[in-house]
Amino acid sequence: MRIIAMILAGGEGTRLSVLSEKRAKPSVPFAGKFRIIDFTLSNCVNSGIFDVAVLTQYRPHSLNSHIGNGKPWDLDRSHGGVQLLQPYQGRRDESWYKGTADAVYQNLNYIRERRADIVVLLSGDHIYKMDYSAMIDFHQKRRADFTVGVMHVPLEETDRFGIMTVDDQQNVVEFTEKPKNRDKGTLASMGIYVFNADTLMRRLGEGGDGSPRIDFGKHVIPAMISNDKVVAYPFEGYWVDVGTIQSYWETSMELLDPNNTLKLYDPHWVVHTRSEERPPAKFGPQSQVVQSMVRNGSVVRGRVERSVLSPGVYVSPGAIVRDSVIMNDVWIGPGAVLDRVIVDKNAVVGAGARLGYGDDLTVPNKQEPEKLNTGVSVVGKSAHLPPNIKVGRNVVINADRDEEHFPTDEVASGETV
Repeated sequence: MRIIAMILAGGEGTRLSVLSEKRAKPSVPFAGKFRIIDFTLSNCVNSGIFDVAVLTQYRPHSLNSHIGNGKPWDLDRSHGGVQLLQPYQGRRDESWYKGTADAVYQNLNYIRERRADIVVLLSGDHIYKMDYSAMIDFHQKRRADFTVGVMHVPLEETDRFGIMTVDDQQNVVEFTEKPKNRDKGTLASMGIYVFNADTLMRRLGEGGDGSPRIDFGKHVIPAMISNDKVVAYPFEGYWVDVGTIQSYWETSMELLDPNNTLKLYDPHWVVHTRSEERPPAKFGPQSQVVQSMVRNGSVVRGRVERSVLSPGVYVSPGAIVRDSVIMNDVWIGPGAVLDRVIVDKNAVVGAGARLGYGDDLTVPNKQEPEKLNTGVSVVGKSAHLPPNIKVGRNVVINADRDEEHFPTDEVASGETV
């Protein structure tokens, strides 16, 4: 039996604001040294799947260079291995991917060339550990055409997910994409699918000009529930869609909890990534670090509390970093205070600056009120913040902003620079 995996990694991730402005959502850094897609790629190889296609589209350069030839995941193979599939212009109707199903449809040749029996279709933007081989066994024992991974989510979050209705045999009888009312239950699709390859190819090819099969949630899954055997595979482990600023920040903070169930340090299920060589982390004589992750190449001379520091971060003497996520090669000046902020790569925080200033966490961002409304402020890639500036809550500092973009010494809560 031939099993292949296809990872959908072309998403723009607009709800992540400036974090996904210059990169696809699956290549957003996470947990100091990883990218979000590392978890899905590692799940594949840890599950014994070594034939993997990554479907990219939006700003793929960072993702392409991260995956490369797949060596960190043992996917640099002459037979199988990893293959990056971008949209292209051809002689027929190939073009930009219009949706998740269209992306797979335009790459059906990949499935045919591999002579696949089973296609494991995955999202590249979720944080979790899962043995796909157990789900494939379940799929075969149930003689299903299509198996979807499901788990219960809080009732107030059901409008973010596709919600499944199942009978007492775990057969899916109804699917509702991001329901506005909350009477459909809490059993959410995880974006983890196992298909019989022939059924998948047949269903994707059925949509005509009048009703194209563009999206799995809107078009393919409802059609398959009507015509095929669709079953739900319940998953009870750790799984998070870090698709919003709040969920990204919360998930990062959860990593620092000693009781966190993601278990990044489990030697039996390693999360692989591309690592660059850096010297060990260094802590100066005045440094204090409390319940934090500090990655290689970082130098801490100030105080770090409940925070995640990626490689190459410099925390100057007298600086305080609290409840924050700091990405690669950020420089934090003397006496600066960062509270509940996410700072993207290569940013510079001037001496004495205050980021996350003030007690009112409820003033939403004026330009993106639905994305920043819980008190987390975000600094984009390579932004330079001047010394002694005060930046409030729910603030967005866009990428590449320089000191001249800050005409006053304060950015009020809810503003955007």
